[in-house]
Amino acid sequence: MGKPHVLMVPFPVQGHVIPMFELAYCLAKHRIRTTIVNTEIVHHRLLNSTSALDDSIRLVSVPDGLESGERQIPGKLMEAVCRVMPVKIEELIREIGGCSAEDKVSCIVYDQSLGRIQQVAERMGIGSVAFLPAAAALLVLGFNIPKLIQDGIIDDQGNPLTDKAVQFAATMPIMSPSDFVWHRLKIASLQKLLFHIMTENNTPTESADWLICNSVLDLEPGAFTMAPQILPIGPLLATNNRPAHSAGGHFWQQEYECLEWLDRQPPCSVIYVAFGSSVMLKKAHVKELALGLELANRPFLWVVRPEAIDGADDWEEFLERVAGRGRIIGWAPQQRVLEHPSTACFISHCGWNSTLESVSSGVPMLCWPYFADQFINQSYVCDIWKVGLRLEEDGANGIVASEEINRKIDRLLGDGAFRGRALHLKGKVWSSAREGGHSHENLSKFINWIKK
Repeated sequence: MGKPHVLMVPFPVQGHVIPMFELAYCLAKHRIRTTIVNTEIVHHRLLNSTSALDDSIRLVSVPDGLESGERQIPGKLMEAVCRVMPVKIEELIREIGGCSAEDKVSCIVYDQSLGRIQQVAERMGIGSVAFLPAAAALLVLGFNIPKLIQDGIIDDQGNPLTDKAVQFAATMPIMSPSDFVWHRLKIASLQKLLFHIMTENNTPTESADWLICNSVLDLEPGAFTMAPQILPIGPLLATNNRPAHSAGGHFWQQEYECLEWLDRQPPCSVIYVAFGSSVMLKKAHVKELALGLELANRPFLWVVRPEAIDGADDWEEFLERVAGRGRIIGWAPQQRVLEHPSTACFISHCGWNSTLESVSSGVPMLCWPYFADQFINQSYVCDIWKVGLRLEEDGANGIVASEEINRKIDRLLGDGAFRGRALHLKGKVWSSAREGGHSHENLSKFINWIKK
């Protein structure tokens, strides 16, 4: 009997592709073949940046159904992928199955946001696995949309009807209705589209054979109590077995030279700054952040994607002034940076991958969320786990001022309780990932199901 063959379908953005790759490495360790399906554009980016892949992992591509100019229109990619991807996946499964019996797909692991793929699996008689790369709290929010409407918190289009904060369970994030994931997209058409997708996906998500999540029971006990059908198998970064310098689904080349720079810094001294793959910093934000880092007068490592900033006044002068203690790079091996003993804290947009990596490394955070579920994750960090602080915007202009950044850095690093709680949480996370731990047991059961 040949190895099981799993088709894996991430949503085509960086924050969703990376954890799917991490899961693929986990499966490869157990002799399970995977084929990861990406849109053509993502596929080519991965081929350009991927330095090592397990022999059991294959990459293929399908069209996203868009003309080149349409990809710049807000919401077009989301709408097209949800509509086109299930059709292309069904065609691909038939094509693969026609090649040989050994290549036949055993099951599909798909991003939970692509709920229509569950219906494809059902029609074709193969196993379906919904994979949530975000916090379980995000899906609990989605499951509770009907109740939020019934209780008059939102209308049937997802618009807030009150500013009263919502907390579904004692250990879950405290959310203002204006912070609900769809509302934080800011553009009305995008809000409506995401709200519709989340509502539509509830039924197929609960109909999947498995609903797995890149999270940990001890991080979200309230969420997993409210939705026990969601099984935590994370953090995948702690349970995978990928090569040390493999790309792991990154869209850009990781600059490992920064680790040598970190080696030369004192322990717990470096401020690590990174805002993920999607955030575009405005000129005023860049200026205040740069001034804040300068005021802090500490070593810092700042990830600045070339396309991620809309220019900045006096940028070259800033680089000259901080040349002795600041390092600017294009893309970091983030997990390695956060695990490094020189890293003191993380200024982050609070994407779930970044949040999970920071918690798993015992590194306290300064939170600067921009959109979507980042505000949910910020509440976990600041309100529930108490391992970080919010960076508050100036009410007059919506900018986080340099003085606020400097003040919060001093407060975070001056109070050892933040790192103490972060290290305590790190211990719980790793305990869950090790043999006998809750996530490890769930992952083992899942893998055994695939093999059978």
